[in-house]
Amino acid sequence: MITHIVFFKLTNPANETAAIVRDKLLSMEGKIPQLRHLEAGIDVIRSERSYDVALVTRFDTLDDLQAYQVHPYHAGEVVPLMKSVCSSVVAVDYEG
Repeated sequence: MITHIVFFKLTNPANETAAIVRDKLLSMEGKIPQLRHLEAGIDVIRSERSYDVALVTRFDTLDDLQAYQVHPYHAGEVVPLMKSVCSSVVAVDYEG
């Protein structure tokens, strides 16, 4: 199992922007066959070191993760929104 975690720092971290981002991430459910687990949430602490939105996804294999990255819904719908509203994006991918 491959876990893919992404943190998004929003240019404008207003609650409505964070909700739009979270909802767009959650909209991948059922659209990308390789996606085995999906959760997304808005940071509640809001400390200086916090990112605004987190995404946790899981895949059976690295190949499935790669297929997700280029899937038309992810690449064509989700990524453009994230690029337009984020000042920073960081990710960690691990086996386990």
